[in-house]
Amino acid sequence: MDYKETLLMPNTEFPMRGNLPNKEPKMQESWEEAKLYQQVQERTAGRPLYVLHDGPPYANGDLHMGHALNKVLKDFVVKYKSMSGYHAPYVPGWDTHGLPIETALAKKKVDRKKMSAAEFRQKCAEYALKQVDNQRTQFKQLGVRGDWDNPYVTLDKEYEAAQIEVFGEMAKKGYIYKGLKPVYWSPSSESALAEAEIEYQDKRSPSIFVAFQVKDGGSLLDGEEKFVIWTTTPWTIPANLAIALHPDLSYVVVKVADAKYIIAEARLEEVAKTLEWPNYQTIKTFKGQEAEHLVATHPLYQRDSLVVLGDHVTTDGGTGLVHTAPGHGEDDFIVGKKYGLDVLCPVDEKGVMTDEAPGYEGLFYDAANKNITDQLKENGALLGLSFITHSYPHDWRTKKPVIYRATNQWFASIKDFRDQILAEINRINWVPKWGETRLYNMVRDREDWCISRQRIWGVPIPVFYGEDRTPIITDETIHHVAKLFREHGSNIWFDWDTKELLPAGFVSEHSPNGTFTKEMDIMDVWFDSGSSHQGVLEERPELQRPADLYLEGSDQYRGWFNSSLSTAVAVTGKSPYKTVLSHGFTLDGQGRKMSKSIGNTIVPAKIMKQYGADILRLWVASVDYQSDVRVSDEIIKQTAEGYRKIRNTFRFLLGNLADFNPAKHAVSDEALHEVDQYMLIKLQQLIKKVDKAYDTFDFSTVYNKVHQFCSIELSAFYLDYAKDILYIEPADSQRRRSVQTVYYETIVSLVKLITPILTHTAEEVWRYLPNEERAFVQLTDMPKARELANSEQLLTKWDHFIAVRDDILKALEEARANKVIGKSLEAMVTISGNDQQTNDLLNQVEQLDQLFIVSKVVIADQLKSGKTYEHVTVSVEKCDEEKCERCWVASATVGHNQEHPHLCSRCAEVVSQHYHD
Repeated sequence: MDYKETLLMPNTEFPMRGNLPNKEPKMQESWEEAKLYQQVQERTAGRPLYVLHDGPPYANGDLHMGHALNKVLKDFVVKYKSMSGYHAPYVPGWDTHGLPIETALAKKKVDRKKMSAAEFRQKCAEYALKQVDNQRTQFKQLGVRGDWDNPYVTLDKEYEAAQIEVFGEMAKKGYIYKGLKPVYWSPSSESALAEAEIEYQDKRSPSIFVAFQVKDGGSLLDGEEKFVIWTTTPWTIPANLAIALHPDLSYVVVKVADAKYIIAEARLEEVAKTLEWPNYQTIKTFKGQEAEHLVATHPLYQRDSLVVLGDHVTTDGGTGLVHTAPGHGEDDFIVGKKYGLDVLCPVDEKGVMTDEAPGYEGLFYDAANKNITDQLKENGALLGLSFITHSYPHDWRTKKPVIYRATNQWFASIKDFRDQILAEINRINWVPKWGETRLYNMVRDREDWCISRQRIWGVPIPVFYGEDRTPIITDETIHHVAKLFREHGSNIWFDWDTKELLPAGFVSEHSPNGTFTKEMDIMDVWFDSGSSHQGVLEERPELQRPADLYLEGSDQYRGWFNSSLSTAVAVTGKSPYKTVLSHGFTLDGQGRKMSKSIGNTIVPAKIMKQYGADILRLWVASVDYQSDVRVSDEIIKQTAEGYRKIRNTFRFLLGNLADFNPAKHAVSDEALHEVDQYMLIKLQQLIKKVDKAYDTFDFSTVYNKVHQFCSIELSAFYLDYAKDILYIEPADSQRRRSVQTVYYETIVSLVKLITPILTHTAEEVWRYLPNEERAFVQLTDMPKARELANSEQLLTKWDHFIAVRDDILKALEEARANKVIGKSLEAMVTISGNDQQTNDLLNQVEQLDQLFIVSKVVIADQLKSGKTYEHVTVSVEKCDEEKCERCWVASATVGHNQEHPHLCSRCAEVVSQHYHD
């Protein structure tokens, strides 16, 4: 007889190799055909609602790793919630307006000037929707489940109408106004920018010290002195109208050779060193407030520069005197308003100097720096010139420097409802906690939000003007425009005459002749996406406001988290979200930002093609995503190794359940053998830990706990030890069915626990499980940890046993290294406990040879020749008994059975009773 044929070896068609790149697309097709998203919604209908509101990615280009990180994290949350007692719809969205789409069309040779605004906007819409389709396909390839057939898109008519209503409600409350103010201006975009659209990069700038000759020193100065200012923007000197001093600071008149200079006393030593004043003498000291209304002469033009006072002046740098150009700085503007100064801004929308800067007109502002410094030098006003590299604001889309420039813009006055926003921030749950401080500080210091843009591809600002140029925003006009947009879309604003956009018979005191014009600026795209709480959460019947969770990258504290909170509090008085969860950025393996120029970019499509989406998803689960995360080929390879451990565990479990039907063969908890009960208790502990980790968005703990359970509790102990039972014992033996019962509960629990992360693999395993009625594991619920009898006692006993077993394994490994034994089944171990607890344990536990995977165990009271470990003293020898040809255990019973002389008594009995030639 071939005894191999009598062994009950693992048997499963579940393949060892994942082959995920080929399998996953087919699985995704089956989900689509089965309308899995709808099935999940139907199954969970009536449960408490949990809404994760999708922050809309920008519809331009293929997905990058940041997209993948974000969408997969969201998928973890939604799938877990729908499997743990909630109804969790997921409506994906897209941000579809803004400059990048206009730029993309320009690169495709679409000439904006050769078509009407409405025609160009139609081209933009077509391009954006094509990008939506492309990105939607790629998100689905990641295994992300959502209502992909019904996403929200910010160019949708209904969405635009809701946005108009948000604007109208804010205007009604007095939060919207138009004013001339310096704002961030991007010459490269030819548009105003909000703070959220600014990023800081290093820039090399000229650093100059300039002297302004005193013209009228009053009774304080004799007229020979010069006020000294410092700036890194020489191009703003032509716009200078004043010099600001702090009223409470001490200022000094310093004599250097034949010249007299005025600077802040606290800056004297540093400035003297920088300007290389070898000898200087302080001849007068006065407070800033004493110099108010004195007059200096502009160093380029024969006009006055007024001395003013401002609390914004500091001695952190410079000279303690601030060059003031009300058209080019926020503080300058505020102080200029106080003193009745003009708002001079001699720079146009392209960043080119105008004729209001005589001598420099036609020059790009940055190029004008040299001409201006040369003229200052020629006039004797330039005291020092050097170059510094400093952090400078840039347009986050074009990556080009921005300037401060005074223009007429539409603003939302954040300061009018700032206290309400701050109160809401304190009520929100922030993960990580520092997010609260970050957004609180941003809002606390925020005055106004510039919401107008001088572009064409966006939602128009729904304002009409009367003949006297007074802006008209009324309930009647807002409701009418919103209704028209809901019916026709916002293109009509550019396509229809103004009268056609107004309510029939509209009358206004500002237009006695019935002549109206319309605003041609569009809204900031952050106003677009920031209105989604109204356009999506309120408009979609399956959702609700506030959402339970907003989950985006940490850059959205200045972006979507901020704009959503501002518009929602303005309109409803409440936050649009209960919890905010943010993640970091994706970096290369060395921690560098990914860049095409460096050549260190890794894209999701490549990972999915080579490894499969589940490996990418597992990488997302494995990292500390709340900080910046690294990804490289090496890191993905390591992730794939972790995946293989989990997959092989599933395969082994499936292989040993081939003849197990839980309805027929399952053993009750009480009838399980102790070690099986112990493993079931360990499984319940895992379920509790994983459930808590999911609930706190701690996905790396989910992965680590599952991986550890597969590697340590299962592979390194239970699966290894139980082979002797599963392969050798009779198919229907109680001992074997006891192990299989635990195997079955373990694999069902593990598959469900890992479903939100390894979505495709979990479904694949599910198809091979016996007796599972649901077609998809996503249509089931997470396992609930159960309480088992005598859990504490069994854990104490068997945890100690595992520690003892670790000592035995060390002894066996050393014996193998010393060539005493080969395989562990060749060994006979003699053991003596080092303490009473261990001795008692060794005498209580049966079948120690099986548990240690050796042929013979001898318990000794004392052992002089063995090696002492933490819990036991052990001696390992080669067992001199004959080896059984079926179970490979060396046993004195081999040869006792005449019919099967090469088998031990256990195997001979099994073969005799259950197998025949």
